[in-house]
Amino acid sequence: MTTWHLAAAESELPPGTAKECVAGDRIVALFNVDGVIHALDGICPHQGGPLGKGKLQGCIATCPWHGWQFDVSTGQHQTSKSLIHGKFLVKVDEGQVFVALESESKP
Repeated sequence: MTTWHLAAAESELPPGTAKECVAGDRIVALFNVDGVIHALDGICPHQGGPLGKGKLQGCIATCPWHGWQFDVSTGQHQTSKSLIHGKFLVKVDEGQVFVALESESKP
């Protein structure tokens, strides 16, 4: 059974933006791509940068510390195809964004 954790209010995440939040005991990076919200592990695997405080261009998030880039819909690193960052299931219910902290299966 999936356990859902409140992450943020949907109103805090307009289209084209990123947000760092805490859900359960995890730092999560939320991204709104054209009205669809995605969630990745909020800690960049490079040197622990705050991925949710980076920039979002289309579906590509850029870590503000060293510029590592990920496709927020898949977790795929943009230059190292063998690196897939942790992605979480998301649901929006009554204006609240929830995430399931169990990582999705990686391809």
